[in-house]
Amino acid sequence: MPRWWAGRAAARSCVCAVAAAMGAGMEPAEVRCEDPEGRIYLDYNATTPPAPEVVQAVRDAMSQAWGNPSSSYPAGRKAKEHIGSARESVARMVGGRPEDIVFTSGGTEANNMVIHTACRHFHDSQATSGDRWGTPHIITSSVEHDSVRLPLEQLVKEGLAEATFVPVSQQSGRAEVDDVLAAIRPTTCLVSIMLANNETGVIMPVMELSQCVHALNQRRVAEGLPRILVHTDAAQMIGKGHVDVQVLGVDYLTIVGHKFYGPRIGALYVRGPGTTTPLHPMLFGGGQERSFRPGTENTPMIAGLGKAAELVSKNWETYEAHMRDVRDYLEAKLEASFGKQRIHLNSHFTGSKRLCNTSNFSILGPGLQGKVRRNLPKGWPAFPAHTPCVLGTNSLSSHARMPVVVCARTNSPAMEVWKHQYCYISCEFKQ
Repeated sequence: MPRWWAGRAAARSCVCAVAAAMGAGMEPAEVRCEDPEGRIYLDYNATTPPAPEVVQAVRDAMSQAWGNPSSSYPAGRKAKEHIGSARESVARMVGGRPEDIVFTSGGTEANNMVIHTACRHFHDSQATSGDRWGTPHIITSSVEHDSVRLPLEQLVKEGLAEATFVPVSQQSGRAEVDDVLAAIRPTTCLVSIMLANNETGVIMPVMELSQCVHALNQRRVAEGLPRILVHTDAAQMIGKGHVDVQVLGVDYLTIVGHKFYGPRIGALYVRGPGTTTPLHPMLFGGGQERSFRPGTENTPMIAGLGKAAELVSKNWETYEAHMRDVRDYLEAKLEASFGKQRIHLNSHFTGSKRLCNTSNFSILGPGLQGKVRRNLPKGWPAFPAHTPCVLGTNSLSSHARMPVVVCARTNSPAMEVWKHQYCYISCEFKQ
């Protein structure tokens, strides 16, 4: 376990009892917090602080590998070595090959590249076969990141594609395989389902879906129909659980560095880019990244991503076990403090697995005197700015949102808070 993680391994719980400050109608008092900024950060699904090793890797690359990676002088060769090493580390982290990794500016670019590729491949295949399939059709879930949802909505608006947004099950919180398969049409060219949801923590059945789609593709080829490509956005899963593209069976997988203590850069795994699996560039330039993503490489950020990937590969099992302990401890304390009748754990779905670090809950009942807090004073928990709007029991929507209501004292007798939490807390108060 790296030193930076061990030093933070004291993390225990995030918000164990808001009741002491709220139920009695009290305003939060001045708090004592050991964190140097006096604040507890609870939005790790939005972004994570870079690990010290990552920061050092970025610094080293900036000072020692500042040359153009395409050049032949020493600093350029050093930069190329950094990029090659990082590519190997990222590939190892997800169980792929170095040649399957394409570096991008982030997850948004990677997701857009997949959608662009699917539509382009559909039209190219249609032209080659001489068949008239019509307009490309893409299937995704109703709880995807905006970098999947909005490009699809724009393509639909322009008449360039058709899209189906499969709702998640109210019983499981997942985009169910049968529902996705039922949405497939003769013109379907892509299925894109996130690996884990950032708000509920629910893990989607991507492996099972990939198996079904690959089996279906064999029949579609015989019928002269386009191949259905499978993509998953793994931004929330990496660093919190095991991610192996061989097990998942996907054609594309999105990687986002700042979700696992790396820099704000990303990568796209492609199963045999340009050969086994199509990949079409959105940019054209100097031929970097085998012309899939041209532009002089951002060596320092790539080096930092490689270091973060190394840390994940070495320590993900330890991270996962620790974060699960933190989450379970928090939820047990919530139930003990409020009572099971007043706490609803929204991310508890029968038969569904969830992220080890994520808790989504509602506090029910009268007498709650919470106040919306956006600029929190020192010592207050820093919750995410928005949460899912819970319309009914286990009814979730990532598009209808409400501001978080936070009114918690970290020095409350009913609350036990340890610094550096590694948690994502989504909380709603209901009268």
